Amino acid sequence: MQERKIGFTNYAAYGLGDVLGAGSMAVISTWVLFFYTTYCGLGALQAGIIFATARIIDAVASPLIGYMSDNADSSRLGRRFGRRHLFLLLAIPLLPSFGFMWVSGQHFFYYLCTYVFFEMVYASVLIPYETLAAEMTDDFRKKGMFAGSRILIGHLSAIAATILPAWIVSALGGKDSPDTFLIMGGIFSVAFMVVVGIVYLFTWERKKTEAELIQAQSKKQSIGSVFANLYKGLGFTLKIRAFRLHLGMYLGGYISQDIFNAAFTYFAAFVLGGLFAYSSSESLSLTSYMAAGIFTVQTLAVAAVFAAVAFLPRFFPAHTYRYAVVAYIIGIIGLASFYVLTPESRSAQLLWLIISLVFAGIGRGILNYIPWNTYNYMADVDQIVTGQRREGSFAGVMTFIRKAAQASAVFFVGAALEMGGLEKGAKIHSAETMESIILIMTVGPILVLLFGYWVSTKFHLNTDTHKVLMGEIARFKNGEHEASSPESKAIVEDLTGWKYEQLWGKALKLGETPTTQETTDKPA
Repeated sequence: MQERKIGFTNYAAYGLGDVLGAGSMAVISTWVLFFYTTYCGLGALQAGIIFATARIIDAVASPLIGYMSDNADSSRLGRRFGRRHLFLLLAIPLLPSFGFMWVSGQHFFYYLCTYVFFEMVYASVLIPYETLAAEMTDDFRKKGMFAGSRILIGHLSAIAATILPAWIVSALGGKDSPDTFLIMGGIFSVAFMVVVGIVYLFTWERKKTEAELIQAQSKKQSIGSVFANLYKGLGFTLKIRAFRLHLGMYLGGYISQDIFNAAFTYFAAFVLGGLFAYSSSESLSLTSYMAAGIFTVQTLAVAAVFAAVAFLPRFFPAHTYRYAVVAYIIGIIGLASFYVLTPESRSAQLLWLIISLVFAGIGRGILNYIPWNTYNYMADVDQIVTGQRREGSFAGVMTFIRKAAQASAVFFVGAALEMGGLEKGAKIHSAETMESIILIMTVGPILVLLFGYWVSTKFHLNTDTHKVLMGEIARFKNGEHEASSPESKAIVEDLTGWKYEQLWGKALKLGETPTTQETTDKPA
């Protein structure tokens, strides 16, 4: 079947979906802990309990949504609107739930329920959405363009998440207020509804053959068998070697940013605010200082993504990932050392901060882009093992792991801050509390980044190996079951973690395990 033409509108529409994806997560990771502890009367540990509870519920919900998305075309509505697009359509009227999270002065259970509900709505959109690039094309370059569009727009929405509160504070007369966050929540809620509608209108799904549709309609299972098959299938995604390594790189890049974001919010407010605002005749709001620092990082990250979109296909993603790790670590150390070795000159202070933020921003931008670029090819690696297209299962695992990792990171930061002496509602803290903020912002991210660096040395998926993979898939589709060459066989076995003789559904008994040996060497 001839592939539909993909134009600028389609790339842009797909990318807009990350206004919800990265945008909402940027708002949450940057502001929600600060909002809960400053305006809602919650302790940092109570906020952490909210995140942990949401993850327990999500452990069931996100994988189930992925499974339902893969199989929704067995229903009449799924065939009418599309197995992925059906979920987007149903979620649009529920997206204003994001705004309800930002009402101050409520009970602990109010914040728990509103947070959990939005997380479920978020998952019902993002899991189907994340499959669409692989649904729309098999081309390596085009998938990279989709990933680049997504990350670029995601960063722009993250920038909006940082500057909106400062603008709203200014409109309210320059005074910090919980109304700032409620207005921001309302603005983002409307934006989420609009962009999901655009994604629905300007993306499409791979057309199934008649035989595949008949098979989908024949799937009638009890709820028990559905859950049994669901978790077997999800567990099987982790038997794909490239996907396991991809997750390691993904978590290395993203958890480090989650920890950094949550701690940097306090660093910008209390450290930079103390150095610049309180020493001047006219102090700015804490929100403004927080926004200025995060805005700088995100803006530089956007520039890094532009460069990555242009040049990454010419390099191995794993190599570029390692350069990004080094740049981010330099930026983190630069910010931490600024607090310890603050120069007396105001111009020297600004130069020090700018250089640190440049390194941090470039590192973050590339670390964000590479995992979402390589993710688009995971279903291809899985297809040669199973003979099936299971984008939804991978999206479910990705979304769950992403949110679980973020919640764990924010919980860790919240608990560590409380142990470090952070007082809820306070706008000035002791030197000991400041030191604990610096320690959290530095040690946690660097340890996770080093883990991602190590994993990347084992990851060999790139333009060249993906081309070999797709060639071998084409051979299986044509009924050939021997590798085209020993080199191709070695590449496919390295990517999948399975013997060539087990591929294309021969080992689809989901209890089977791969028989290849894990190796750190590149395939021949």
